[in-house]
Amino acid sequence: MTSANEYPYGDLREYLAELDRRGLLVRVTRPVDKDTELVPLVRLQFRGLPEAERKAFLFENVTDGSGRSFEGTVVMGAFASSRAVYTTALAAKPDEVAGRWAAALANPVEPVVVETGPCKENVLTGQSLLDFRGVDGFPHPISTPGFDPAPFLTAPYWITKDPEDGTYNVGIYRGMVKGPDRIGLQMDTPTQHIAIHLAKARRLGKKLEAAVVLGAVPAVGFAGAQKIPFGVSEYAVAGGLMGRPLEVVRCEIVDLEVPAHAEIVLEGEIDPEHLEPEGPFGEASGYMGPQTTSPVFRIRCITHRTAPVVQAFISEFPPSESTLMRKIAFENVYLRFLKQACNINAVQRFVTHESGTCNMFFVIQLKNPTPGQARQALYAASGYEASMGKTIIAVDDDVDPEDLNAVAWAMSFRMQPARDVTVLPGKLPRLDPSAAEDGSLSSALLIDATRKRPYPPTSLPAKEFMERAQDLWQELGLPELTLAEPWHGYELGAWSDADRQAAADAARGRYAGS
Repeated sequence: MTSANEYPYGDLREYLAELDRRGLLVRVTRPVDKDTELVPLVRLQFRGLPEAERKAFLFENVTDGSGRSFEGTVVMGAFASSRAVYTTALAAKPDEVAGRWAAALANPVEPVVVETGPCKENVLTGQSLLDFRGVDGFPHPISTPGFDPAPFLTAPYWITKDPEDGTYNVGIYRGMVKGPDRIGLQMDTPTQHIAIHLAKARRLGKKLEAAVVLGAVPAVGFAGAQKIPFGVSEYAVAGGLMGRPLEVVRCEIVDLEVPAHAEIVLEGEIDPEHLEPEGPFGEASGYMGPQTTSPVFRIRCITHRTAPVVQAFISEFPPSESTLMRKIAFENVYLRFLKQACNINAVQRFVTHESGTCNMFFVIQLKNPTPGQARQALYAASGYEASMGKTIIAVDDDVDPEDLNAVAWAMSFRMQPARDVTVLPGKLPRLDPSAAEDGSLSSALLIDATRKRPYPPTSLPAKEFMERAQDLWQELGLPELTLAEPWHGYELGAWSDADRQAAADAARGRYAGS
């Protein structure tokens, strides 16, 4: 793989070619109906294959429910259908992912403006935009056929500038296709950065100019999905991931800059005072979300490459491409926050779980925490984002935070509810049907499942005996093992010399009654 300053992809197409070369891309050449067949086909691998076997899908012959055919292609699962796909998109080895994110967040690289780019190959305004059918001229899939009322943009990069200081934001927010020149904007919570931009525009009595990018170099999508502080430009974080400036070009009719090698760019504005019904839509919670009211993006110009690649994320029911992409991104940003910003050096790992959409269920692993550190980490993680962290559990470093069986073991025998459980009210609900509609029942559950005193050893054979057993297992030709942690016994402080001696004697056949 390349180093951070040799990011190999100049656009989405170069990246897809690399996926193809690595055998991580399924090309579908037969006609596929984007409204009824496309997403269900990709969904099957998330319900029926191990994560390591999942791939990206490129549909080269797309139709719709009315029999229309489309110029261009649709790609789905191209960023995070598996960890192999994700690391290819990041151009990093698996053990380099955390370091790549840490370097990008610590050393962002501002974009550079270029004169023009492939995204300007076709420019549609006025009647030409309507003749093309506008945004509906591209093959946007229906994500949850049988339940969704329309196609939605699921991988749009919404580009806006802060109306007060001009700082860029790149965010991924779904958009309901409402007509050739209209897209809904669903932000989920008022803490989303585009929502803050809209609130500022409302106070200033202005409409908010925006551009929606569909299909760009993977670093842009990764930065847009990351939870970074408000006011930090995702363009610069994308540059940090690439180790070089992102090339951007000025829009045709709005005062914004977009990736020069984007596949499709929609330009227009959002009236913060105008809301319309939006949804329902299949959500990452695993349930259909309700119909809501949301702002509307009015499209005034479309620029696009010839035969563009329309990118869509597969989200909805977890696990999905969206949850794996969030998992890897969120774990790195939260770990950096707890260790550096909060100075909790005992924190070893921060793990999110895809079944909780990577927003709701966190596990923090700590090594030899001093009194109070586990609770400090729990409170800090809860406070990072108002809508994230419904259940947060702290465990010791001998507990694998990825393994929910291990986490349940820690909660069962290292935690007392009256002493170690805290309920925090006032959390912001996020796609959670268990919350009251007014948000009054949203709260966080913090659980300190770390050891508070010395414990007896774990009740597994000691390491030397388990290692001998592994040799015997291989000698007997038994199936290959994937050992769960812990796979051998170890001491946890409450074990005496007499206990050790008695166990050693027993292993040599010398014990009471022998």
